[in-house]
Amino acid sequence: MAVELEYKYAADLAALERIAAAFGPLRTINMQTTYYDTPSRSFSRAKATFRLRRENDVYICTLKTPLPDGSRREFECEAATIQEGLEKLPQAQAIADGPLEAVCGARFTRLACDIGTLELALDSGVLTGGGREIPLCEVEAEHKQGDPARTLAFARKLAADYGLQEEPRSKFARAMALAMGD
Repeated sequence: MAVELEYKYAADLAALERIAAAFGPLRTINMQTTYYDTPSRSFSRAKATFRLRRENDVYICTLKTPLPDGSRREFECEAATIQEGLEKLPQAQAIADGPLEAVCGARFTRLACDIGTLELALDSGVLTGGGREIPLCEVEAEHKQGDPARTLAFARKLAADYGLQEEPRSKFARAMALAMGD
């Protein structure tokens, strides 16, 4: 289990290009994510997300659950299917109260690099849900180790330097809103 703490900002393609030029070289990761829940929405009720993501040629199943400080517990395993991921993650089994169904998703390219104790990620693509899609363009500063205050300071400076707006909702929350017609 890991703890995820990230700061997320809405951006436009021009800002992503400026940031990429300033922090390159960056590694490229093509991502396709499908989020799952049960018909009764047991994961949503638990404020958890359960997804299968293809990262280039590797499939990763992830369960995220909330912590009181706003960070999230993150349980991951390699899995070719969501069912295989469910079988490998007992924490997800404890939440699932029925069969899994795809509810929404995302397709995007991530340009990323490690900067000291954090990962900088530049994401562009689309969020999908309810047969529709909307553009995705955002910057994430994800804390990896050390003092979380340093990650927050970096994220705030990045936002100020590049005119970024805080994005309070996760990719899942925005894709689910799209799926629900919001």
